[in-house]
Amino acid sequence: MFCDLQGSTALSQQLDPEELREVIRSYQEVCAGAVSRFDGHIAKYLGDGLLVYFGYPQAHEDDPQRAVRAGLAIVEDIDGLNTRLREEKALELAVRIGVHTGLVVAGEMGGGDTVETLAIVGETPNISARLQEAAEPNSVVISDVTRDLIQGFFLCEALGSHDLKGISQPMALFRVVSESGAQTRFEVAAAFQLTPLVGREQEVGLLLDRWEQVTEGLGQVVFLSGEAGIGKSRLVQTLNERLAGEPHILRQLRCSPYHQNSALHPVIEFLERWLQFRREDSPGERLSKLERAMEGYDFLSSEAVPILADLLSVPLDGRYPTLDLSPERQKQKTVELLLAMLLETAREQPVLFVTEDLHWADPSALDFLGLLVDQAPTCQLLAMFTFRPEFSPPWGSRAHQTQITLNRLPRRLATDMVGRLASGKAIPEEVLAQVAAKSDGVPLFVEELTRMVLESGLLTEVEGAYQLTGPLPPLAIPSTLQDSLTARLDRLAATREVAQMGSVLGREFSYELIQAVSTLDEPTLGSHLDQLVKAEFLYQRCLPPEAAYTFKHALIQDAAYESLLRSRRQQYHQQVARVLEEQFAETVETQPELLGHHYTEAGLTEQAVPYWQRAGDRSVARSAHIEGIGHFEKGLEVLNTLPDTPERASHEIMLQRALGASLFATKGYAAPEVEPPYARARALCEQIGDTRQIFPVLFGLWAFHHVRMELQTARELAEQLLALAEGENDPALFLQGHRTLADVLYRLGEFVPALSHVEQGIALYDREQHRGQALLYGQDPGQGLLVYAGLVLWMLGYPDQSLRRAEEAVTLAEGLSHPFSLGHALSVGSTVYEFRKEWDVVQERAERLFALASEQGFEDLSRNGSRRQRLALAIQGPSREEGIAKLHQDFDSQRGPGWLRNGLHLALLYGTVGQADEGLRLLAGAPAYIDKTGERFYEAELYRIKGELLLIQGENELDAESCFSQALDVARSQKAKSWELRTATSLARLWQKQGKKTDARSLLAENYGWFTEGFDTADLKDAKALLQELA
Repeated sequence: MFCDLQGSTALSQQLDPEELREVIRSYQEVCAGAVSRFDGHIAKYLGDGLLVYFGYPQAHEDDPQRAVRAGLAIVEDIDGLNTRLREEKALELAVRIGVHTGLVVAGEMGGGDTVETLAIVGETPNISARLQEAAEPNSVVISDVTRDLIQGFFLCEALGSHDLKGISQPMALFRVVSESGAQTRFEVAAAFQLTPLVGREQEVGLLLDRWEQVTEGLGQVVFLSGEAGIGKSRLVQTLNERLAGEPHILRQLRCSPYHQNSALHPVIEFLERWLQFRREDSPGERLSKLERAMEGYDFLSSEAVPILADLLSVPLDGRYPTLDLSPERQKQKTVELLLAMLLETAREQPVLFVTEDLHWADPSALDFLGLLVDQAPTCQLLAMFTFRPEFSPPWGSRAHQTQITLNRLPRRLATDMVGRLASGKAIPEEVLAQVAAKSDGVPLFVEELTRMVLESGLLTEVEGAYQLTGPLPPLAIPSTLQDSLTARLDRLAATREVAQMGSVLGREFSYELIQAVSTLDEPTLGSHLDQLVKAEFLYQRCLPPEAAYTFKHALIQDAAYESLLRSRRQQYHQQVARVLEEQFAETVETQPELLGHHYTEAGLTEQAVPYWQRAGDRSVARSAHIEGIGHFEKGLEVLNTLPDTPERASHEIMLQRALGASLFATKGYAAPEVEPPYARARALCEQIGDTRQIFPVLFGLWAFHHVRMELQTARELAEQLLALAEGENDPALFLQGHRTLADVLYRLGEFVPALSHVEQGIALYDREQHRGQALLYGQDPGQGLLVYAGLVLWMLGYPDQSLRRAEEAVTLAEGLSHPFSLGHALSVGSTVYEFRKEWDVVQERAERLFALASEQGFEDLSRNGSRRQRLALAIQGPSREEGIAKLHQDFDSQRGPGWLRNGLHLALLYGTVGQADEGLRLLAGAPAYIDKTGERFYEAELYRIKGELLLIQGENELDAESCFSQALDVARSQKAKSWELRTATSLARLWQKQGKKTDARSLLAENYGWFTEGFDTADLKDAKALLQELA
C-alpha cells in the first residue's frame, strides 16, 4: 500500500516549518494507527508518503483485505483529524491511497551503514505508488489483481483501464467504495463471477418484503427449497447484494454431507472462521481470541468462555475452572449461549442469518436452529434456510415463516441466460435450442453447457456474434450435467487430477492440505489450481499458502469425484487419510469421522473402524447421541465387510455396546430398538469367550429388562452378573452384581435376600476406589446400594435405620460431583419419606430433584421430581381435586417402575374426596399387572388400599375384611413388617367398628410389639393411638 498526502507543497507555503512538522506528524500518527490495527508494517516514510507492507514480515491469510481495510480506515481517520485541524489551523488534509498485490523478493539489502533488514524488490511497490497517483482525494484505488482477492468483501467501482507510468501493460483500476458486510468465504465465493440471475424477480421481491418487516422489529424465517443447481445460493446472494447499502450483519452456516453426524459442525466451522483460528495457533492463542470476542457480549455469564472452548476443543489451560455439568446440560447450555449471542446481535442491528444445505445438517444443529426459528420474531433477524426438496424442516409452521420453492426456468428465460453468459453476443438458434432443451431449465446446467459450448471450438466469434464452425454434430452438446462437466475437465487435462484430488478432500479444502496430499511440485500445483479458478470450477480465497478453495457447486464436486476410476479414488482417499494422520493431528483429534470416511472409501476397513468408534465416543461425550448412533452404525456397516475373526468380533462388541448405550439415551431404556445391539454383543462375547466385555453387555440387557418390568429375566441377568464377578474376583464387579440383584429382589418383594445383597455391596464399597464406576454404569454404586438399603429396611420394619441409610446416600452423592447420582439418591430416597408419610419433606426433596434434573437436562428425573411435587401438594394442599386431575394425567402416560406406586397413591386420594368408585376402577388391572411383571413390593399395600376404598363405599365390609386378610398374608410371606403393621391397623379399626375389640387389640398389639424403633413415625403413632382406644 502506498499512501500520499495530497497538496503537501501548498501546505509548506501555508504553514511555518514547526506547524508543518506538527501537521505531518499528526497525519503520520493517524496512518500508523490504522496500519497497526490491521497488522501492517510501515517500511518507509517518504516525506509525506508511506510505503506499507501487508504479508511481510508477518503473513495473514487475508492480507489483501487487511490492506484495503487499513486504507479505508486512514481515509476515515483523516476525516476525524480534519475536524481538529479546521478549528485550530483552518485547513484540511486529503490522502490518496493505492493498493496492489504481487510477488516480491524480501530480505536484507544495502551495504555499509545503510542496510535495510526488511526491504523488498519487485514491481509491486512501484505499481501501488502509481495507483495512488490515479486516485481521487480521500479515496483508495486498487489493481485488478487485488480486486480479485478481496472481491465480495468490498464494494468496488470500476475506473476502467489505465496506462500507468513505467508499467508496460494497461491495468484495470477500481475505487473501493466501502466494505460489503461479507464475512465468510462462501459470501465471497458466491460474489465471484456470478451466474446471471434470471426469472427470479418475484422471489427477490418477496425476500425484500420480509427484510422490511425485519427492520421494523418483526423477525422472519424463510425456507428456500429447490433441486440441486436451481439457484438457491444465487438468490441468497442477490438478497445480500440488495442489502449492501443498508446496515446489517451477515451470519452464514454451511452444512456438509461429510459431517451429518458431527454435532454442531456448521456452527463450529463458523465460529472458527469468525474467531480467525489458524492451524498454527497455539491453544493459548485460540483461547485468547475467544476471550477477546466474548468481551463484546458483556451480558454473558462467566461460563461463556469455558462452554465455547469445550465446543471448539480449546483447552482451558488452568485459566478457568472446569464446568461441573453433565454432557446433557453442557449441550443445553451451549445451544442456549449460541442462541443468546445471535439474538443479542439481532437486537442491536438487523441480521441476515443463512444456513445453506439444511438437508445435510446434523441433529444437534437442527435442535439449535429449531430454537432459533421459534425465537426469530423477537428481534431483527431474517433466518434463511436452503435445502433440497426431499428434505422437510422438522419444525411446525408459524405465522412468521415463508416457504419459497424454486422451479426450473422456462425455455425463454433459459435462452436469455445463455445470451447473458455469452456477454450479449448472438448465438446460433440451433445451439440455443439444444442448450435450452438439454439443460431442462436448471440454471447450473444452463451455465455449464453454455461454457462447455463456448470452450469447445464449436463456435467462432465474427463481428461480435458467435457462428458455428461447421455443422452441429448430434452429440456435440452433452445430455447430462455430468457429461458436460467431464467434457470441460477433459479439455483441462493437465489440471483434471488436481480437481479430482480436491473432490476427494471435500466441497472446501485448503491449499495446505492439497499440497500435502499432492505429488506435484508447488509451482505446478499452483498453476493447476489457478486454471481451475479461471475456468470457474473453483473459487479461491487468499493466496497460497493461506489459500482456501471451494467448488462452485456441490454438483461440480460430485462430477469431478465420479470421473475418478474406483482404484484411483481409493488411492486418493488413502493418501488423504495418511496425510491427515501424519501432519494434521488436530483434525484427527477433533474430526475422527473424517479419517473414518477416508479409510472407508479407501477400502481399508480395519483402519476405518477405530475412527468411527472414536467419532461416536466423541459425540456421546458431548451428549450428541443421535450423531453418535450414526457413527457407530457406520462402523458396524464397515465392519461387516471383514472376515469373521476374534479381532473383528471384539471391535463389534465395543460398537454394539456403544450403540446400545446411545439408544438408551435417545429412545429410552424400554425401547425395543435397545435390545438387539446388546443381544448381538452378548452372543459375540460368548462366541469368543470375552468375560471382561460381557459384564457391561449383560448390565445393559439387565437395565433394558428391568425398566420394561420383565423382572424374572432381569433377575436371571443380575445373577449372571454376580456369577461373573465371582469368577473374576473383582470387587468393582461384585458391587454392580449385588446392586442389580438387590434392586430386582426388592421389586419382586423378596426383601430379606435383597437386604443381604445391599449389605454385602456396602461392605465392599470404597468411595475413592470406585469413583469411576459412575462413568461406566451411569451412577455411583455406593449411593445406589445405600438408597436401596433404605427402602428394604423400611419394608422389613426398621424405619430409623431406613432413614439413616437414605440420608447417607444423599450425603455421599453430594460429595461425588456426579449430578445423576445425586438425582438418583434424591428420587429414590424420597420414597422413604413417602413411606413415613412426611409429605412436607417429600415436597422439599422433589423440588430439589426437579431443579437439579432441569439444570442438568435429566428428562426422566425431571418428570419424576414433577410428579412427586404434585403428589405431595395434592395430599397436603387444599386444592385436592385439581391435584388429582394432574396426577391422573401422569398416571395415564406412565408405564414401568413407579406405575403401581403412583396408582395406589392416586386411588387413595380419590377415596379422600368421595370418589372411591374411581379409585377402585383405577386399581382393577393391578393384580394382572403384578402377575405379569412379578412386581410385588407394593402388593400388600394394593390389597389394603382396596379394602379402605371398599369401606368408603359403605356397604362392603366383608369384602374389605377379605382384602385386609389378603394383604396380611402377602406382608407376612414377604417379612414386610411395615406393610403388616399398616394393614393390621386398618383391619383392627374395622373390627373395632364391628365390636370385635379383643381380636382387634390382640392383632394390633402383636404387630406393634414387634417394633424396636420408629415410634415417632406416622404408622406407629396411629397404631399406638388405636391400641389406647382398644384398651
